Amino acid sequence: MSTPILQVQDLQVTYYTDAGRAKALDNVSFTLNSGEKMGLVGESGSGKSTMALAMMRMIKPPGRIEGGKVIVDGTDLVTLSDGEMLKARLSKIAYIPQGAMNSLNPVMRIGAQMTDAIRAHDSSISNSAMTERCMQSLESVDLKREVFKMYPHELSGGMKQRVCIAIGILLKPKVIIADEPTSALDVVTQRQVMETINRIQKDLGCAVILIGHDMGLMAQSMDKVAVMYAGKLVEISTVRQMFTHPFHPYGQALIHSLPNLDNKGVLQGIPGLAPSLLRIPSGCAFHPRCSKATEKCMVVTPRLQQQPDGRFVSCLLYEEDKVTA
Repeated sequence: MSTPILQVQDLQVTYYTDAGRAKALDNVSFTLNSGEKMGLVGESGSGKSTMALAMMRMIKPPGRIEGGKVIVDGTDLVTLSDGEMLKARLSKIAYIPQGAMNSLNPVMRIGAQMTDAIRAHDSSISNSAMTERCMQSLESVDLKREVFKMYPHELSGGMKQRVCIAIGILLKPKVIIADEPTSALDVVTQRQVMETINRIQKDLGCAVILIGHDMGLMAQSMDKVAVMYAGKLVEISTVRQMFTHPFHPYGQALIHSLPNLDNKGVLQGIPGLAPSLLRIPSGCAFHPRCSKATEKCMVVTPRLQQQPDGRFVSCLLYEEDKVTA
């Protein structure tokens, strides 16, 4: 069996605040193969964006990567020096940020921002070759070559988002992380941006991680879904498994909260609130909101374990050998 292009092993991120230590990522592990697309879902504050920033080595103080590995194409990004990591960004792993409006420099032309990205990795490329590569990248995301000479304020929201994608694919990375790339866009533009990401992924054969809240978007475009809760992965399964028969009670609650045609007008929420990362409940972090919780759930911490059908679930309901906290 081929080696996964991305291996995240026991990744830990902690934020040191005046109120105490907040564990934003607690020993998160998963793998992704070339050409695979995984959606990362969960409520706000569950650790999704922290995961993306940690994989890119972009966690800022008071946050700190405390341990773990992020192996892309055989290279552990966590062990690289700052200079080496600068080279790895865009060439090995790329990040399409949330809200393209805030991530492009408003006083620089699009072309200058794109050539800067290439020059940071390879200054030996001629200006004409660099310009041509940028033009081709813009065309590959359905933008005209004229965009190269424009400023961000001259573009619509959807065009800016596609410029961010074009910058992300300039150096043909092995892994692309898209952090809610459609959150500020209307429904039609959302679809266009997702179609662009899917087409780029096929062309490059890279792995894609899509972070978001929109389960419908995940169902349409992803292969796998990973559910996060309180800094941990609680279920990783195929899209079909997640939408037809989720195992983890939190995954079940997320799916049941989606509106459907059978129960028109009936909205089913998840009781309670996601816990503060400063005060995560003992045992299973979801137990205060779980309808299936037992006394054991309050004291025993479940592990993420593979099930007979191939999915991974972190829940005592599916554990054979219990592990105490």
